[in-house]
Amino acid sequence: MAEITLNEAAFFERLPEVLPLYICFREKVMQRYGSIGVGIKVSKTQIAFRNKYVFAVVSLPMRRIGNLPKEYMLITFGLPYKAESRRILQTVEAYPGRWTHHIAVTRPEEIDEEFFVKIDEAFYFSLGK
Repeated sequence: MAEITLNEAAFFERLPEVLPLYICFREKVMQRYGSIGVGIKVSKTQIAFRNKYVFAVVSLPMRRIGNLPKEYMLITFGLPYKAESRRILQTVEAYPGRWTHHIAVTRPEEIDEEFFVKIDEAFYFSLGK
């Protein structure tokens, strides 16, 4: 598995405890889709995973949400419908036919097959745009 870049590591300076969660997510993304082609772009506020278009975004919380611990990361992905799951914190119809979903990840165990059902859908939705 490819090592994370310095830019990826630097993104987690504010919350270094979250870096292992990111590494877990990144490794699973690359295992699933790396042979198809995945690009990773680090910006000041997010890390975007893309094929033809962005299919998943990792960001750090700006504030604590509800009863979540202080250390978590948000995974954002888009689908052509509003997905229902107890894991989804928020869903917004960004524009007609494009729903943006946010999931908080607090432990590596949460990056499981149930989680990846939606990421898989987002990956292939992005390819088809």
